[in-house]
Amino acid sequence: MPKIVCDDKIPFLKGVFEPWADVVYLPGSAVTRDDVMDADALVTRTRTRCDSSLLEGTRVRIVTSATIGYDHIDTEWCSEHGVRWTNAPGCNAGSVEQYVCSVLCVLSERYGINLSETVLGVVGVGNVGRRVAAAGRALGMQVLLCDPPRERREGGGFVSLERIVSSCGIISLHVPLTREGEDRTWHLFDKEMFSRMRPDQILINSSRGQVVDCDELKRVLAGGRIRAAVLDVWEGEPGIDRELLSLVEIGTPHIAGYSADGKAAGTAAAVHAVSEVLGLPLLQWRPSEIPRPLQSSIFCPVCQGMSPQQIVSQAVLHSYDVRRDSEALKKSPGLFEKLRGDYPVRREPQAFTVRLEAGECGCAATCLSALGFRLDLS
Repeated sequence: MPKIVCDDKIPFLKGVFEPWADVVYLPGSAVTRDDVMDADALVTRTRTRCDSSLLEGTRVRIVTSATIGYDHIDTEWCSEHGVRWTNAPGCNAGSVEQYVCSVLCVLSERYGINLSETVLGVVGVGNVGRRVAAAGRALGMQVLLCDPPRERREGGGFVSLERIVSSCGIISLHVPLTREGEDRTWHLFDKEMFSRMRPDQILINSSRGQVVDCDELKRVLAGGRIRAAVLDVWEGEPGIDRELLSLVEIGTPHIAGYSADGKAAGTAAAVHAVSEVLGLPLLQWRPSEIPRPLQSSIFCPVCQGMSPQQIVSQAVLHSYDVRRDSEALKKSPGLFEKLRGDYPVRREPQAFTVRLEAGECGCAATCLSALGFRLDLS
């Protein structure tokens, strides 16, 4: 039987490979070369650094990440040494879309922002960025897109990062982490970029912590040089800068993509990749059941006297209120990894039905449908 080493925090996975493989579950940050020496496959999250020091001399044939991220994998070394590597692109796009929508609703309440009069800049327009851009449009926002690699391939429809910084009230980052080349994103927002921003602007980063120079962001926030920042990802995590945490409007422990729906999709992608390489009969596997939401799956918003934005905000924050995650991290920043590892069930909008009276709240209903909510117009 083949041997598979798996991160013990990957949901829905235990018991899946066991009929056809010898499976070992370990904490992702604790996986060693000895653990994988006789393994055929390694199933990871972002906490296992998969490079020559871990993999050289082992019999590992595939490394797969049950996440969209793959900067923890030395892809060049793997390709040169015949080790297949995969990630799960797009698996958590809906989850990050939900996270950003919740953030936008909270920010609109906190600062009195009319979203339909606000320009949203989306930097990085892959699987996640496309979903966030669509959500912004559904919320009535004007949306500008910045993605230099796509612009070179496809032509129009994109603007420069300089245009994003000069024109957008809210900027949301969805780029991969690249350290070299013309599309380098390491410290994309650095001292020079922050110097161009205005005091009325807000920055959201749910991509990778190193995309933002967090020391510089701390100085910018302390000096009131931008309105606010929202961070789900951090330089040095899990050992995050507590002073910066106290300065951001919303700070969460790298959980933007942690909906149960997104986790299920990521796990399925990892199972399919391993099964293809090892010849296991699991190419069509999906989790048999995703847990129900912790809150009611049927929601009746207050409509009388409310604007469409306020009605939509009620439903979005019922499905997921990002403030709870922020409050938990700000209360106990030392529990960063535990807050991730023991993350409660979060379901995306398709798990919720919003009940409205027929003909009521027409604009809100259109928006809610576009965001993925089911509607009961009884």
